[in-house]
Amino acid sequence: MAMASGSAFVRFWLTDRARHTFLSSIAKEDLPSFRLACHDFGVRAAPLLFESTTINFRASSFTKPARMAALDRIGHTIKNLHFSMPHTSETFLPPLLDPVTGEEVDFIYEPYVPSINDSASRLSNPTYGSWEMTDLLVKQYSPLFHAAANIPSFIRAFSALTNLQRLQISCPGQEAGQRYRRSIVDYALISIRIAVERSNLQCLDTLSLASIHPGAVLYLNPMMGFGARPNSLKRWKRIANLTICMDSIPFTPYPPTDHLKLLHSYLQVFASSLTDFVFRWKGVKGLSPLSLDKEVCLQEKSPAMACPRRCHLALRPLKFEQLTTMEVENIVVDASQVSSFITAHRRSISEFNFEDTHLRSGTWDQALAPLTRISGSDKWKEKAEEVMDVPLLLSPTGIEESKVKEVMLDYFNCKPRVFRPSIGAWQRVGAKSRELFWGTPEHMKKFLRTSILSWR
Repeated sequence: MAMASGSAFVRFWLTDRARHTFLSSIAKEDLPSFRLACHDFGVRAAPLLFESTTINFRASSFTKPARMAALDRIGHTIKNLHFSMPHTSETFLPPLLDPVTGEEVDFIYEPYVPSINDSASRLSNPTYGSWEMTDLLVKQYSPLFHAAANIPSFIRAFSALTNLQRLQISCPGQEAGQRYRRSIVDYALISIRIAVERSNLQCLDTLSLASIHPGAVLYLNPMMGFGARPNSLKRWKRIANLTICMDSIPFTPYPPTDHLKLLHSYLQVFASSLTDFVFRWKGVKGLSPLSLDKEVCLQEKSPAMACPRRCHLALRPLKFEQLTTMEVENIVVDASQVSSFITAHRRSISEFNFEDTHLRSGTWDQALAPLTRISGSDKWKEKAEEVMDVPLLLSPTGIEESKVKEVMLDYFNCKPRVFRPSIGAWQRVGAKSRELFWGTPEHMKKFLRTSILSWR
């Protein structure tokens, strides 16, 4: 073996920086073969190969002995975990039916976690409340449901991830008509939440909910979720970075408020720890999650409420004590709501971004007015952005690639850079000026016909 015969290679391999640089240059698809060369290669390359791991949840993901044994070996190397479980026909749960009468049977779920000191408790106690209900669920629901509700298997899997830093959960594909129906995905979310709370994940500080349905925050909420305990909140207060991409709840005069209240309650969990927050509505624009307490539809009874008997107490305003960076996208908001949020977080926030945001009332000058009061002047409005003309590039035929690159390089080197104020500059440009800037279709057709190059 090379390590035994080559002293130069041994010195190279035992140098941490040189070894890490070498392993980083190896393509990830080649690392599995590289690890087979010898035991030490396998140990050294494992952190790079398994640093980011994706789990596409199946019925045997956390129950197959060989997979759990492998997870025990490499779990300490996983720092970024992506848990994916899309909504499909397999995750749909039909109503439970009595096998004798054919009537629907109510199922009240209570998460079952056997005692650590009693290894035989899972066999001696019914998993789903009673032996009759357990037998009914085993016969009528698929193995995927029982795997998703198998909380002990989730706890064992997450306990192996001792160095986990970032957890990403993705469950796309829910149809709008299924928002008030529980699916197998929701039971898996309950199991994930309980597993995180009962595992020793000291390094976990980033949570990303990518493409989730609105009801997911109910099952991930440690204060009001299924199986929540008094100390459940302690684990989630360590989350400093939160990213949410949620299926949109269309903005209407009387939008359904139940999911919006659940979202507001979920964000309250991170009020004392969050430093970076990103939120996006997927689909049509929705209300700002940061100012739901000021929405009229959440302050009064509306005919669109799914649960009209629910408590109508006013929502508490969101106040993130340590928030430094905030970004929201695809939202509808009032200028007064933006102004109030900036004022409330003026002592901590240093960067905020409103992407694809529509103001229902007011102007951006009114929304950003607190910046003038905070800085004491309007100089922040005078900040310039770098603007330069970008040509329309088409693909020439019959010309060598090197010649095209040479022409483009000469073009960019000779074009001067122009600095213009960024606040409302383009909005103040008239229609005639924009037409001259972009050119007309007839002008472009004439340019292409008279060009000395052949374009496609």
